[in-house]
Order: sequence, then structure tokens, then C-alpha cells
Amino acid sequence: MFEKKRYVMVCTNERVSDHPKGSCAQCNSVEIRTMLKEELEKQNLKGKARILGTTCMDVCEHGAVLCVMPDNIWYGGVQVKDVKEIVDVHLINGKVVERLQIPKENSGLSLFE
Repeated sequence: MFEKKRYVMVCTNERVSDHPKGSCAQCNSVEIRTMLKEELEKQNLKGKARILGTTCMDVCEHGAVLCVMPDNIWYGGVQVKDVKEIVDVHLINGKVVERLQIPKENSGLSLFE
């Protein structure tokens, strides 16, 4: 089976506007997902990474949230202006964008720890 080097899961979950947890969709995650896909294509990385929209990833307080696998790096508070940096720093150069990283103890469920 062909495997991409990176899978970027972007929470695009949408809840009602007055829900106490909020939702990543309210934090422009749908636009972030679209821009990530466009940036991959622009940088000719389409076969090396895949951008996936997901439902809730259980770290709503950090929205907009995305996770880069297989690195298991979780980013929160992501904004449209961060897209190019995530692609350049993480997807191309393999380094973590530390200012956006959610601390490991708050980064969702891990089945391997």
C-alpha cells in the first residue's frame, strides 16, 4: 500500500454557536484545511502529504486544531496566517512549530502510551 509521509488531520467539526465547547469550524478550520491543500499543491507536495478533514478530536479548547501523523504532533490555535509556516517548517523540514504545539498532556488520546 502506498503511504504518504505525513497525514494532516484538521478538525472541521461544527457545533451550534452557543455550545459551551465551541467548535473548530467556528475558528476558521474549514478555510485552514482548504489553504493547507492549496499550499501543498503550490509547493508540489501533493504526493508527500495528505490533508484530511475530521470531526471532533477532543481538544476543543485549543481550536482550530490539527494533528500531523505519524509524528503525533498536535497544533492548536491555528490561524489562516499559520498555514505556510506549518507547511514550510513541519511538512517540508520535519520540525515542530513550537509556538502552536499543544502540550502533550492535552493533545488528545494516544493508544500507544
